Amino acid sequence: MIKIIKSGIFLAVILTFFAFSCKNGNNKKVITDEQSTQKSIYLIKFSAPSNGTLFSSGDNIDLTLKLQDEKAIPDSIILFVNEKKIGKVSEQTYKLKTNGLGLGTLNLRTTAYKEGLHQTASISVKLKSNLIPKNYTYKVIKTFSHDPDAYTQGLFYKDGFLYEGTGQKGSSSIRKVELETGKILQSVNLEEKHFGEGITLFNDKIYQLTWTSEIGFVYDFTTFKQVRTFHYNTQGWGLTTNDKELIMSDGSNNIYFMDPENFAEIKHVEVFDNKGAISELNELEYINGDIYANVYMTDKIVIIDTKTGMVKGVIDLKGLLKDSDRTNDVDVLNGIAWDAVGKRLYVTGKLWPKLYQVELVGK
Repeated sequence: MIKIIKSGIFLAVILTFFAFSCKNGNNKKVITDEQSTQKSIYLIKFSAPSNGTLFSSGDNIDLTLKLQDEKAIPDSIILFVNEKKIGKVSEQTYKLKTNGLGLGTLNLRTTAYKEGLHQTASISVKLKSNLIPKNYTYKVIKTFSHDPDAYTQGLFYKDGFLYEGTGQKGSSSIRKVELETGKILQSVNLEEKHFGEGITLFNDKIYQLTWTSEIGFVYDFTTFKQVRTFHYNTQGWGLTTNDKELIMSDGSNNIYFMDPENFAEIKHVEVFDNKGAISELNELEYINGDIYANVYMTDKIVIIDTKTGMVKGVIDLKGLLKDSDRTNDVDVLNGIAWDAVGKRLYVTGKLWPKLYQVELVGK
């Protein structure tokens, strides 16, 4: 009996709902909330500048929006730059001031609203430096022996010794080197599957990157015993530190600031000079608040402002390795070490038989 009553009530509810729907739905289409959110509206698009246009820092960028339908005027338009709200755009043109926006990619997004609906339009442009870098040449102060079999990928100086990270699968290592003689005093090799890259010293630990394995190694500074590993999702090239963060390059024009504990990205800057992006940034050294970076396949080191990514200076080391010291195996300039106490700068290259103490000379 209870089952019959429950079934009857359920049937009555269904019939009542059906009758109500028929009464109110003969001439009207019912749109659910889910359906209404799927409605599209096309109000605006960017007509200028073109996507990917390169501007100089400090330029005013004239943004021009075009109405998709002259009869559909938006109620309001909001402009965002790199997801930061800039403000309302009252007309179809807007002059964007770039002072203080930083170098590199600017993702520009406008959101137009009308009658409860909205539409976004996006483009990206690039900001290069407005500073002409200072040019330097060099003076050789002293020449040292360097292991000609060392495919130098990382280098730093500590208490009278050089610490070097070498690359190539099967030959990758970290090593402690006697500066005056080039003699290897201590070393540890990586597994053959890894291609060693940049190294740096942080809190009495040596950090080492690998090229494409997306894994890094942490060693005790004194014993070279591996104490842990870390991971990242890009290539590993150069590595240095500002004593707070680890600073990493990946062969692009990006410099990444990483948390030493978990290697999570804290921030990154894009490196530009007054002509455009400087890519293939390789071995790194932090010197007096700036980043010095080898540029792969060149004889140049760029001096980078850590806050903006702006190239402040360019060091041309062409001719450093004499022809008489070159062999068929000699590779490119790579390796920068700084003695912060003695104010001495050391440079070398991959498979170079020499390492040099140099002094910068302004052009």
